[in-house]
This record gives sequence, structure tokens and C-alpha cells, in this order.
Amino acid sequence: MSGVDLHAHTTASDGTYAPAELVREAAQRGVRVLAITDHDSVEGIAPAQQAAAGHPPLEIVPGIEINTDGPAGEVHVLGYFVDHAAGWLRELLGELRAERAARIARIAERLAALGCPIEVPEVLALVREGSAGRPHVAQVMVRRGYVASVREAFDRYLAAGKPAHVPHRKLEARQACEVIRRAGGLAVMAHPVFAPDPEALIRDLAGTGHLDGVECYYAEHTPEQTARFLGLCRELGLVATGGSDFHGPQVRAGTLGQPPVPWESWEALRRRAGR
Repeated sequence: MSGVDLHAHTTASDGTYAPAELVREAAQRGVRVLAITDHDSVEGIAPAQQAAAGHPPLEIVPGIEINTDGPAGEVHVLGYFVDHAAGWLRELLGELRAERAARIARIAERLAALGCPIEVPEVLALVREGSAGRPHVAQVMVRRGYVASVREAFDRYLAAGKPAHVPHRKLEARQACEVIRRAGGLAVMAHPVFAPDPEALIRDLAGTGHLDGVECYYAEHTPEQTARFLGLCRELGLVATGGSDFHGPQVRAGTLGQPPVPWESWEALRRRAGR
């Protein structure tokens, strides 16, 4: 293991570990650099930083993952070194999270029409912090016996294009990059393999100066895909980052600290940020 994980979630969005729990797990797994990148939230950063003080040399990178929309589909943008105390940023993210909560009710309506009724309060009861998301809906579906696993809930009902999927308000990718830059951060495209026509989008955002890097090292990338995105980073002068996208063992199969991310990637990210 390299000890670098630049993509992890807490209960401040849709992870199942509270910030202190995530930090403890990271320290046990030998992670030395951990980015807290919750969806549309920076609420987990300060608690994670406080917890990390008891686990030297673990360093917490203040980050965010912003879900964006575009003509061809959804794209996620990671931000690193953001000013998570900025009032304007917290206000904007609060608006996005409020829309997420309203989305749960709309998903419940669709599931009821599909013969899988759930109660919104039951979903909300699973949220210790942050906002309810599709993983919480999936957990209720498993509990009620509609599906055997969270993954099956997404594959059959909740993923984009499936019958219970409900779109919600999102920024466009370029707008998300601008938000991250305004907050003093670096913008990186998350898991590009899931983005529609990722190479064209990477070239466009890099060409306009909006993008700083690409998440090349990702568990669901094939070796060929990883090599392809690494080549794009070299060509365009972008930083190649990576991370586990860890949400917790009950949500997805990813392991904290995996896949290995070269230490040089972390150093390159720091240099780009002027740190």
C-alpha cells in the first residue's frame, strides 16, 4: 500500500462511518494521507481533522465531491484543499443537500408504483449525519426483502436509467470546477470511466483551465483504462490522482486505502496547490 487515499466518504453525506470512525479505520490500514470528499458537503472535514490528531502521521486533506450534470449524463468532480469554513460555500452546499432530501420522497413514490413501498422516515432514520441518499434507500430495500443487497438495489432500481432513479438539481461540471477554484481548491474528475465521453470532457475542461487532475487510480478501472487516463494526464499536464471511493463495507466493495496510489501523485497534487 502507498498510504494515500484521496477519495473517501463519511456520514456527512452517504458514507456509513462517522468521521472519527473513518479516521480510525484509515490509521489501522496504514493510510497516511486521507481526503474527506463527501458529496456536496464539507461537514465531515473538521471532525476528521480533530480525530486525526490522535493518529499521527495521518494527514486529512479537506475535500469535496460535487455531483454534476450535463447533456450526456452525470459527472462527479472532486475538490482538494477547499476552504471548508467559507460561508458562501456552506450555503450553496446546504441548498444542494436540501434538494437531495426532497429527492428521497420522489424516489419513494416511484418505488411504491413498482410494488416496493418504503417509508421516508425509515430512510431518514438511517442518516446519523448529513443528508439521505440512494444508499440509505437501498439499505431499507434490503431490510424489507425487496433485494438481496445494496448493489442489487442500484442495479435494478436506483442507478441512472433504472425505473426508480430520480434526477436532482446539479451544477454542470464546469460550474463545479469554478466553485472548487473559488474555494481555493483543485478540481479533479472523479472515476472518469463512469463519465460520458470522458476523454472529450477532460480535454475541454483542461483546455479552458478548469481542471487540475484526473482520478486515474480507481478500483473499477481496468489496467487499460488506467493507462489511458495516465496518458491523458501526461499529455495535458494534469495530476493523476486516485482513491478508494470508500462509503463503508455495507455500501460498496471498495477497501479503504485501495487501489494503491503512488506517493508521487500526492506530492504532485501538493505542488500544484502550491503547498
